[in-house]
Amino acid sequence: MAEPAKKTKNSRTAITPTREDNFPEWYQQVIKAADMAENAPVRGCMIIKPYGFAVWENIQKHFDKMIKLEEVRNAYFPLLIPMSYIAKEADHIDGFAKECAVVTHHRLAKNEEGALAPDPASVLTEPMIIRPTSETIIGEAMHNWVQSYRDLPLKLNQWCNVMRWEMRPRIFLRTAEFLWQEGHNAFATAEEADADARRMLEVYADFLENYMAIPVIKGAKTPDERFPGAIETYTVEAFMQDGKALQSATSHNLGQTFAKSSDIKYLDKDGTQKLAWTTSWGMSTRTIGGLIMTHGDDDGMVMPPRVAPHQVVILPIIHDEADRGKIIEYCENIRKELIAKDISVELDRSDLRNSDKMWNSIKKGVPVRLEVGAREIAGGQLTYTRRDLGKDGKAKVSAEEFINKIGAVLDDMQKDLLAKGRERLNGMVQDAASLKDVRDFFAAEKIGGLRLDYDLIKDSEEFEAIKKDFAVTTRCLPYEDEGRKVIVSKAY
Repeated sequence: MAEPAKKTKNSRTAITPTREDNFPEWYQQVIKAADMAENAPVRGCMIIKPYGFAVWENIQKHFDKMIKLEEVRNAYFPLLIPMSYIAKEADHIDGFAKECAVVTHHRLAKNEEGALAPDPASVLTEPMIIRPTSETIIGEAMHNWVQSYRDLPLKLNQWCNVMRWEMRPRIFLRTAEFLWQEGHNAFATAEEADADARRMLEVYADFLENYMAIPVIKGAKTPDERFPGAIETYTVEAFMQDGKALQSATSHNLGQTFAKSSDIKYLDKDGTQKLAWTTSWGMSTRTIGGLIMTHGDDDGMVMPPRVAPHQVVILPIIHDEADRGKIIEYCENIRKELIAKDISVELDRSDLRNSDKMWNSIKKGVPVRLEVGAREIAGGQLTYTRRDLGKDGKAKVSAEEFINKIGAVLDDMQKDLLAKGRERLNGMVQDAASLKDVRDFFAAEKIGGLRLDYDLIKDSEEFEAIKKDFAVTTRCLPYEDEGRKVIVSKAY
């Protein structure tokens, strides 16, 4: 386990088990302790609670600004997709067929036993698929919207939910229904489409690293890992603290696959009809799972300031009820000044014990907690603590100094989290010279992944056996190696 908490005989952590003891269960307990999400009554689905959804709202807010700078416009398309639309692209549906949920009736009725059941008289003339992704139905719209070269490029995005029937659900990482954004762009030339697919991957990498503080490896998927129907899939891969990779976002060069099936044609400048070239790209709520497994520790979540629901929590420390009014009023004034500086802040007005207030903020990973009591007000010195540094990040300052420096404190924490993550990532991937090295590495249950010559695994029966024996996958062909190397690891 990477960076386990150092245990002593009397050591205690807020989360049990620890990362070192049981990483999957630690992950579930962090989500519970931070009050981010819970399993839904519908099997395989999740309820994202307000604190967890606030993270997704911040992801939406920041990433939406970034894609609009790329001249992408938001739209919305139907949840239900006619079976005939999806059937147009056989290769595409082959990749999703076993995960598709199908709607066959349009109303319920009481049966002979008096129980509600699909009304036999309401069978749809054509079954509907609950969208697993929207290439086919957006392709139909593009067919209608694109008539001339003047209509290109067409760049669209939608924020929505999708459904892929998941047999092994895990909150945020794999659920039957999840939230995401899916971009769909159309171009006049193959060169423009591939440049766009690569460009959107850069936007993802920028967002993941500079907002979520998750360092990534950029590269292309191997042919067997490409998106169904794509001619190239580009990916950003992150490594979690347990050494498993997480595909954090993908961008696909779809060539003319969907343009052919949806008949997306345009009249070119030379007066001839030509097929468009399309791309698609997506990032989902699984990135929140990546956030937890990248930054969380044995006391709970650690939120990067730029996506944290609250960047600062103010904790009124009340020992005497007679002081409550004065302390709350003082805290409220600080809250207003922080808001004026565009800092997101929560004032904990609860009646919880002071120690419980503190531990709640720690488990939720609030970047900075500010403690204010009668003694602090009288002495003119407030105590603040950076969540990622714990006791080492504790300092006493005046209220004015805190308000003036909090922006820099949050920026420093954001940079430090990325630097810490990058250092960990660099240590996660080792070089391998042979398939024997690969087998020995995973047989020894070592942490992380391996980088080796791509030629060693192509058409290799031994590598196929290694994949089967150890649940190993190819993650990507890193850009920096120009396609000569491949990274292999276990993955989520």
